[in-house]
Amino acid sequence: MRTRLLAATLTAFAAVSLAACSSSGSGTAASGTTGSPTASATSAASTASAAASTPAADATTAPTPAAPAPATPGGPASGTSSPGAADAPNTPAPPKPAPPTDAGLPTKPGNEATAKLVAALEAIDPAIVGGKPEQAVDRARNQCQSMYQFPKDRAKLVELANQRFTDAGHPQGFGTEKAEKIIDALRATLCPPA
Repeated sequence: MRTRLLAATLTAFAAVSLAACSSSGSGTAASGTTGSPTASATSAASTASAAASTPAADATTAPTPAAPAPATPGGPASGTSSPGAADAPNTPAPPKPAPPTDAGLPTKPGNEATAKLVAALEAIDPAIVGGKPEQAVDRARNQCQSMYQFPKDRAKLVELANQRFTDAGHPQGFGTEKAEKIIDALRATLCPPA
């Protein structure tokens, strides 16, 4: 009987020591509620005396005190988000990346596609190509890029076509009517579909 009483007393002392240590820094008791170290020690002592009055099967078995609840001082409560977190509703969306500088610029066409393009341009006016098919292809590719950038601004596209497709006899371009036909021919032969 004395051995059991001694074991219960030591267990109570250990519980009081643990309760005092865990509550000295955060002001919380072993059960996770706020309280003073004295209240924790009193509850631990009552637990130990209850264990001493109950006969135990083995003198070395002692009740284990409850572990203190982990606390994160200064941290956000669970279920909340900190400012700037990915799931925060007030975080602005990242800006859209700028399109690449070659967006809408078709690749250099092969021989067959070049022949179709040159034939379409010469059908409008032979002076548009003027015996320089490579130059006409470069101008057409640049016009395709403008068509990609300004798909709904037909007036702008006509203006750019008149700036690009020039020759000695037509330094200001081939006019609105032919510029419209150039745009249509490029859509049919070289420019990627919009």
